[in-house]
Amino acid sequence: MSPDSQQDFALAFLSILFEGAPFILLGTLISGFIDVYLPPGTMDRFLPRNRIGAVVVAGLLGAVFPVCECAVVPVIRRLVSKGLPVSCALTYMLAAPIVNPITALSTWKAFQGQNAGMMTCSRLLLGFLLAAAVGLIVMRLPLGAVLKKSLADTLTKQGAKNAKEPGCCDGHAHDHTHAAAPPHDGDRLVAAFRSAMKDFVDVGVYFAIGVTITALFNTGIAPGAAWLDGLATNTTAAPAALMALAFILSLCSTSDAFIAATLDKFSWGAKLAFLTFGPMMDVKLLFLYQTVLRKRFILFLATGLFVSIGVITIFWQHQLF
Repeated sequence: MSPDSQQDFALAFLSILFEGAPFILLGTLISGFIDVYLPPGTMDRFLPRNRIGAVVVAGLLGAVFPVCECAVVPVIRRLVSKGLPVSCALTYMLAAPIVNPITALSTWKAFQGQNAGMMTCSRLLLGFLLAAAVGLIVMRLPLGAVLKKSLADTLTKQGAKNAKEPGCCDGHAHDHTHAAAPPHDGDRLVAAFRSAMKDFVDVGVYFAIGVTITALFNTGIAPGAAWLDGLATNTTAAPAALMALAFILSLCSTSDAFIAATLDKFSWGAKLAFLTFGPMMDVKLLFLYQTVLRKRFILFLATGLFVSIGVITIFWQHQLF
């Protein structure tokens, strides 16, 4: 790599890093405080008794309880084990990383000069609709087809009324026993910051890797690459390519917009596919999901999201531009 190329890489790397890092820090701080200060039954009390209504509300809870995808899976595992309806839990799990104010703010900031308002609204709307659709489908599936066997067996043995049907919120006969909290406010504050810093380090590693790959791509591969021009202008291939890239990079939803915004060769719709698929399905989530969900259901979820997002973003692109 020539000195000029090294300088271009360093500038590209640092510009993306410094733009995205504050949003990661903000997101992990909020997540840490939610983890320590939010009582386990709080989210459950927001859900209406109507099953469909509960799924819809669950898809919007990220606006009140913003958690990135890196932190939401352990939270969901804990909530499901305490009796939160599985359909509501999965809806929140998929929607919260996208339908939250930090992600909205970072997307709007990153896409300044690139239809920022339209991209932000489209991302939030598409994320919500897909998450709610998954929740409504899960509502009609048997518990054993969704959750991993050990968790499903545990819920069955507990006799939780809502475990009989994944989407059921009737009665809310849930175990709201709170985990032992630190006795003093000072201890709780320290615990919140420790939780936030742990998430920040975990997320920061993936973000740094993603920034490195993106900077290399933009400075070393993209310039003058004829094959990339052909891929980027292919209506069908472009969204699929960026969804595959999002899967591999495993970025946090609070910072991925800063990387997507730099992919100048790709269309608006392909970038929307990148921003929607990544927070719902990537390499790290593939492993995290296996702590809660059956492998067959994860495969069904990944395939369904990939196809649905691809078709919707292609259609959206044609309608808007």
